[in-house]
Amino acid sequence: MIRDVLRMGDARLLSRARPVTAFDTPELAELIDDMRDTMRHLSGAGLAAPQIGVDLRVVIFGGGPSPRYPDASAVPDTVLINPVLTPLAQEEESGWEGCLSVPGLRGWVPRWTQLRYTGFDPSGAPIDRVATGFHARVVQHECDHLDGILYPMRVRDFSRFGFTEVLFPDGAVAADD
Repeated sequence: MIRDVLRMGDARLLSRARPVTAFDTPELAELIDDMRDTMRHLSGAGLAAPQIGVDLRVVIFGGGPSPRYPDASAVPDTVLINPVLTPLAQEEESGWEGCLSVPGLRGWVPRWTQLRYTGFDPSGAPIDRVATGFHARVVQHECDHLDGILYPMRVRDFSRFGFTEVLFPDGAVAADD
């Protein structure tokens, strides 16, 4: 089922989500199905449970090319529960980001270039991966939602934040500048 996505300004987006304590349940499966349906319907690269009003540490991302990021590299289709991110390099790289909870806007956001993420899949099996590039950016963006952080909070130069149609009048939105 396609769910409504909360928008910036909704206080629920600013809270730290609760850990999942029960895996492989019908309720968790339904949540993940709804998140996938919603993300695909809106052509998103990822979605966090708090964005649809569910206070749990669940994110999904990947699953194919996104029309919102046509030049981005592939990201594996992933359900990540109770994630922990560990930077593997202190280097940052900035790139354009948008968000389903901040529609119509883009910002130039710094992110770690390489990280390890750990957590669990829906059945409770451990996940342990290293990510770089757009994959690392998407993971960091989605996991920020679990801690009540929206990407505009990470923008350092507000001359590179604005409405998509103004920043990209030719309609070409790049994942990176």
